[in-house]
Amino acid sequence: MTKKIDAGTFFGLILGLGAVFGSFLLEGGKIGAIIMLPAMVIVFGGTFATALIGTPMKVMRKFGSTLTIALYPPSYNYPAIIEEVVKYSMVARKEGLLTLERHLSSVEDKYLLKMLRYLIDGIDINVLRSISEMDMTHVSERHQRNYQLYQRMGGYSPTMGIIGTVMGLIATLANAGEDPNQLIRHIASAFIATLWGVFMANIVWLPIADKLKSIDEEEQLYMSLISEGVIAIQEGEIPSIIRSKLSTMISSTEQVQE
Repeated sequence: MTKKIDAGTFFGLILGLGAVFGSFLLEGGKIGAIIMLPAMVIVFGGTFATALIGTPMKVMRKFGSTLTIALYPPSYNYPAIIEEVVKYSMVARKEGLLTLERHLSSVEDKYLLKMLRYLIDGIDINVLRSISEMDMTHVSERHQRNYQLYQRMGGYSPTMGIIGTVMGLIATLANAGEDPNQLIRHIASAFIATLWGVFMANIVWLPIADKLKSIDEEEQLYMSLISEGVIAIQEGEIPSIIRSKLSTMISSTEQVQE
């Protein structure tokens, strides 16, 4: 498993910024007209405030780390994982399950190491499958709590923008003078909060939630490959069959050629 910046996330954010603010510039607008501190304080501050109210602090503390994961997601080499499982199946078939213990020191993958230890300890196959299912369920539930935070923020952000716009309109109408041009400018400025609220929801928060969902799906597949492979070793299946079964779990372009 390796980590590097996700090109889709990075360039997607850049493209989103360019599309929204670039079109504004093409229409004759000025960036300075969008960068309004009161509107941004309401949208960003209000969104984080509502997230704090509706989310446990242990989840909020992970905000920075989950954001980093979205930008630098783990990358799994599924064919390599399959080949490593097949390698240990060959050892078990030739020398017996207990001989796998001599190879544990060379196992770098923590989850594979954990499952192989269970295998060597002689855990019943149904118990082993149950442990694997519990592991995947708990991991998915933990991930769900994290990406639901961004989903909430995606829901709160437009509402905070509307609140900022309404407050801006109230202040504008309350101080309206006789000059209609000044009134029009203030009304236009009031809608900046709505722009920021909708922009952050649809370009940042909700897409990040979707990215974290896809990362969870990738990890579930990774854990499934290992658990199904180890269970197949325990069932005594031949290495070529194990390779074939595990390869069907991944895309055709990634499948291991025998």
